[in-house]
This record gives sequence, C-alpha cells and structure tokens, in this order.
Amino acid sequence: MAFYYEEPSRTFSEYLLIPGYSSAECIPAKVSLKTPLVKYEKGQEPAISINIPMVSAIMQSVSDDRLAIALAREGGLSFIFGSQSVEDQVEMIKKVKRYRAGFVVSDSNISPEMTLQDVLELTERTGHSTIAVTEDGSPSGKLLGIVTNKDYRVSRMDADTKVKDFMTKLENVVYADEDTTLKEANDIIWEHKINCLPLVNKNQELVYLVFRKDYDTHKKNENELIDGSKRYMVGAGINTRDYAERVPALVEAGADVLCIDSSEGFSEWQKLTIDYIREMYGDSVKVGAGNVVDADGFRFLAEAGADFVKVGIGGGAICITREQKGIGRGQATALIEVAKARDEYYQETGIYVPICSDGGIVHDYHVTLALAMGADFVMLGRYFARFDESPTKRVNINGSYMKEYWGEGSARARNWQRYDMGGDKKLSFEEGVDSFVPYAGSLKDNVDQTLSKVRSTMCNCGALTIPELQEKAKITLVSSTSIVEGGAHDVTLRDKR
Repeated sequence: MAFYYEEPSRTFSEYLLIPGYSSAECIPAKVSLKTPLVKYEKGQEPAISINIPMVSAIMQSVSDDRLAIALAREGGLSFIFGSQSVEDQVEMIKKVKRYRAGFVVSDSNISPEMTLQDVLELTERTGHSTIAVTEDGSPSGKLLGIVTNKDYRVSRMDADTKVKDFMTKLENVVYADEDTTLKEANDIIWEHKINCLPLVNKNQELVYLVFRKDYDTHKKNENELIDGSKRYMVGAGINTRDYAERVPALVEAGADVLCIDSSEGFSEWQKLTIDYIREMYGDSVKVGAGNVVDADGFRFLAEAGADFVKVGIGGGAICITREQKGIGRGQATALIEVAKARDEYYQETGIYVPICSDGGIVHDYHVTLALAMGADFVMLGRYFARFDESPTKRVNINGSYMKEYWGEGSARARNWQRYDMGGDKKLSFEEGVDSFVPYAGSLKDNVDQTLSKVRSTMCNCGALTIPELQEKAKITLVSSTSIVEGGAHDVTLRDKR
C-alpha cells in the first residue's frame, strides 16, 4: 500500500522564530550573510560562495543579463533562463561578463575610415560612450585613438564626417602598457583625470580598457559578486535534453555555475546530465540540480554529483503543478526534511552539499525562516519580477503599475524541457500561469530593505552568521488564530495618504 506521512506538509507562514539571547556585540552591521553556493569537503572552502543568500529564478520573466548585473552588484547571483536558443543565452552570459571588469576587452570599436553616422549607430546599439579607434576596427587592432561624446557635436557636423577627422588621436590619449596592474591603472586614471585608460602591447595593439566608472562602482558596491578577473559572476539554467550542445557553449561564454532547470529532479535524466558534465569537465564545472522535496530525492542528487540541490515543488506564486498533477509538498516541511538529510550526508561523507529553497517565499521574514530551517540560500522569482531590472514590461492596470510575470510552465513560456518526462517534445498541459505582480521599483532598494530585516531578525536570535542562525534558531508552529493576531487587528487603520 502507499506510504502515508503522519504530519501534514506546512508552509513558512505556519512558523515563527522565538527570540534568543542577543549580546551587545550582536548588531545588524556585524551580520555576515555570505554563504556557500557549491559543495565542499570538510575543512575546505567552497569554490564559489555568494555574499547574500539570494539567487534569481531560472525564468524568462525574471533572469536576463540586466537583472543578473543588478543582483551581482548587490552580492547575489542570477541564473540566466535556458528556455531560449543557445546563442541568445550565451550572448546574455557574455553581456554580464563584459559589463564590469578591471580589464575590459573592448566591444565598441571602429576604424578611422568610418563615419560619424557609424559612431552614432554603434553608440545607440551598445550604449557605450567611449569607442576605441583601431586600424582595422577590431577589438585587438592597432590603436590609433578614441572617440567619446566630447569629440563631436551632431548638430554641427555632417554625418559623413570621417572618424579620423574628429577622433582624439593617440598622441593626445593617455594610455599604458598591457602589463600595468589594476591598481596602477586606477592611479593613472585619477592622476590624469580621465575616464578610460587603454592598455596596449608592444605593437601598439589594443589589449584592454580600464574605466573610472568600474572603480567608482566597486567602491559603492563593496559587496558585489565578482570572479578572479573582477567580472560579475553569473549562472545559467540548462535542461536534460540539449545539454551536450548547451553546456559547452555556456562554459566557453564564461558562466560561473550551471543549474538543471526541472520541476522535478528525482530522475535518471538529471543523473545523465550530471554524468555528462563530470565526464567532459570533471569537477571544474559546477552544476546544481533539483527540484526535490524529500530526503530520498536529495541523496539521489548528492550521490549523482550535484554541487547544490534545489528544494521545492509547486510552491511558486505562478506554479500550478500541485493543482494539475497532485504532486508537491509544503515548502517548509520539504526544506526541514532535506536539510536534515543534507546534515546526515555531511556527517557520513564529509561533503557539504548546499541546499537552495526554491518557492514559497511570500514575505521578507520567510527568507529568514528558510535560512533558519537549513537553506543555504533562496531562489526567488516573483520577488525579482517586480523590479525595474526584470525583463518584463511595466503596465498600468486600473491605475496601479504592475509588472508582467509568467511561469515557465505557462502557455506563454512553453518551456516543455523543464517538465520533460522523456515523451514528446511538447507541453501537454500548463503547469504555470500568466500574471501580473505589483511594481516595486529598483532591485537595490528592495534587496537592501529585505536584507535589513533578515539581519535584524538574526540578531534577535543571537546569530551573526547563517550557520549560527541554523544552530541557535528556535522555531514554533503557530495557529490560524495567532496568525491573525500577528498583524494589525481590532483597529481602524488611517489612510497613509
């Protein structure tokens, strides 16, 4: 007969944290939210950690290159959605890796024989105001000068004017040798009061550009998530069908970590995908897997070689898998069981496999609860879809601004690979909806506020790190009546206007 769980599956809203002792040293400013992203052995450091415990969902309506840049700037990581062509996904990864670096390979270049019109079109297409002029118009050609918006006035110049006639020639450009360190380059930039420093080799060929704005940005965002080359870090979603084509392209493009995007991960398809990656790249390519909701699912993926495991089925705001198929589990219950399995696996093997809570986050305090229950980080879709940086349109609905938000299992996305069970290459029925979410402004402002609440609550629990929170947290179930008691009640609220 079927196995029956004695306890019902529960959601985050059914729990509260009990405050613990807080010393005078336990203040929000001292809280560290750094957390491992990928597995590591006892006594070692993880190959990749993130500075805040937040990653964005692998969704068309959430994670493109623009949001990836904004989130990396705050210390988190985005997984660029894989329900698009390999070429388009690769281009998004490249845009993130190019966006901010100590040493940038120029992707806005022009030859001296081209025209002002070409400059204007290039600027419009790339958004870059500094253009390198090379002999052949290539990123690594012989550097002859640069063009910025200070070199021309559209209203007073003919569009056919040759670049060589208005560019700043090399003899008037401050540049340096390719062996110049980043610190030296920044010192030169400040000394000469310039915005961009070209670095050239002994043949005068352009190698890199170093920008003042990158230095300024880093000083304002010291928590930003960058790789060893000072580039923003970014992840990419993959599926269990075209991985042999997609994975090599994403790795070559510079993706820092991959994640198998599937509604249900306790399957041989995921193991085959991980096996391929290990055979081709060993442990050098990091890949997460999921989603699972119990100990058996976690152990299967951990033993298959997953670098992290995602937890959650049917808890997303736009997910209707539970309605359509009758599978899933309350997010809190699933997370609690998988976290216990993760700890047991660590005790047995000495290998710590991080877990990601994916779905079920409605309120900011749910993030803290998820961390306390054992999650190393959380994956958010609806949360990020509300912001300026998400890829969807902002629309006016009955006088209120909203952002479009749709699920990967909706008719709009038709991401059949995410729900693939080895049958026909099609989405037989919907497992997601097409919707709107309230527009909430910039990512930075909202993430700052959410994490402020997380840090404050951690201090209430006497914890300055996520592992300490998981060790010290005391969690209680709440009744439906106490949930009502927890909000404003028995009063008439004043109009905020």
